[in-house]
Amino acid sequence: MSRIDSHQHFWIYQAERDTWISDQESILKDDFMPEHLLPILMHYGFEGCVVVQADQSDEETLFQLKNAEEHSFIKGVVGWVDLQAKDLEDKLAGYQGYDKLKGFRHILQGEQDRALMLRPAFKKGIELLGKYGYSYDILVLSDQLEYAETLVAEFPDQPFVLDHLGKPDIKNGKISDWSRGIKALAKHENLYCKASGMVTEADLSNWKATDFKPYLDVVFEAFGTGRVMFGSDWPVCRLAATYGQVTGLMEEYTSSFSKQDQDQFWSGNAVRFYKL
Repeated sequence: MSRIDSHQHFWIYQAERDTWISDQESILKDDFMPEHLLPILMHYGFEGCVVVQADQSDEETLFQLKNAEEHSFIKGVVGWVDLQAKDLEDKLAGYQGYDKLKGFRHILQGEQDRALMLRPAFKKGIELLGKYGYSYDILVLSDQLEYAETLVAEFPDQPFVLDHLGKPDIKNGKISDWSRGIKALAKHENLYCKASGMVTEADLSNWKATDFKPYLDVVFEAFGTGRVMFGSDWPVCRLAATYGQVTGLMEEYTSSFSKQDQDQFWSGNAVRFYKL
């Protein structure tokens, strides 16, 4: 069974830029590069990965494209671009020569305007992504799921994927509002979902495997096995778990799946969505 990690990050740590990493998260104040991830991927039977932006700059996209160019196991790049910029179309046209550039993401979860994604300029940007064949990763907190659903509904032909299950509050066991949002989103077949980022939404130092089952049950019941993909969220996952623990959680959860469904979850869905 082949495996693709659909969500991980690389960076060379810069304190003045990476202000999102707090003093309590000092384990992330280091360099995390392809040569650090490759032996981990090989150990756990992964043949490749999709790297996702961690900084909101054009330099970030070019940095990740350079990494992908130098390392064949990086199968795809999700970059960043200013979706509201007047010169967006020129930028997207300029990126057409990069085969490994698959899509883009904006860190909507950190925006003061929780409904930023519904601004006309942002939606015009999404429209242009479709024109140039790019996917869009939705990174939101659970309070933004209703806005995400409106966005996804408005662009039925645009490929979207929801990062980190929409970030439910696993630590405090909150599920009902999030569950309603997930079920509404999943009705749109142009939206996939990443089973990623769960351990950092739980109690970082005191989680157990059973904490995640109710949330995974909701996601797989809503999306089915054909639209959920594995993502490690390495190295951010290290705040709460090793790569092996994150992988083990999903191995245990999917152990009762048919071989076909396991193949889809571990690689097929990511390959199809990102056109790897």
